[in-house]
Amino acid sequence: MNKVILAGRLARDPEMRYTTSGKAVASFSLAVNRRFNRNAGDQQQTADFIPIVAWEKLAEICGNNLIKGSQILVEGRMQIRSYEAQDGSKRYVTEVVANEIEFMGSKQQRDNAGGSFAPAEPAPAGGFGGSPVSDDDIPF
Repeated sequence: MNKVILAGRLARDPEMRYTTSGKAVASFSLAVNRRFNRNAGDQQQTADFIPIVAWEKLAEICGNNLIKGSQILVEGRMQIRSYEAQDGSKRYVTEVVANEIEFMGSKQQRDNAGGSFAPAEPAPAGGFGGSPVSDDDIPF
């Protein structure tokens, strides 16, 4: 199962782009707090910056309603993709593709933006476009 749920704040305003076929794409970084114990049991806090990508209607909603510092909850899937850099080397990018975004800020912020957002059309049955998976196909 590939499911990611993150809560945090936008580290920067969403960057809007459009593909050659006209599909909207919004990308932004989500700052997510993480606590861990140091040597003597002292708790230390740090932030991880997670790249998020939203597509089509959800991307347009993000571009129109989210700003740096917005507190949101993102539900989606992890994706790893590769591309060839200008120097010819192969590079890899790990990111979260958002399926749903919910505002978590103040009530005024949520009311102004409309609450939670999901794509207009649900994903097709069977997950990622393949055939349905039976219990016998699951390795655990």
